[in-house]
Amino acid sequence: MTRTVYALARYQDCAAAIGFLTAAFGFEPHEVSKNDEGVVNHAELFVENDMIMIGQGKPGGPGIYIAVEDPDAHHDRAKAAGAEITMALTDQPYGSREYACTDPEGNPWFFGTYRP
Repeated sequence: MTRTVYALARYQDCAAAIGFLTAAFGFEPHEVSKNDEGVVNHAELFVENDMIMIGQGKPGGPGIYIAVEDPDAHHDRAKAAGAEITMALTDQPYGSREYACTDPEGNPWFFGTYRP
């Protein structure tokens, strides 16, 4: 599959981010690149059939939305792994059930059933 658009999040500690993203959100590492000192500075992670990239840098930004089948279970998993819930599970008027959280470095993440 050829992709054109990739979501990107920045982390000061990419190795720790990979640990969190796999534990909290169920992402699967695909490619992990390290610099000469062995520090992870870029990684690609699969989310079902899609991919996000993470890189070294200052966290924050507009956030990433990911569609999930079971937002309630996803929410519980993320919270148990240490995600800070910033919007409780909500049934939206456009038919999506979703929640929002931040990861340990403050990047915003949004999960729900909406698939445009």
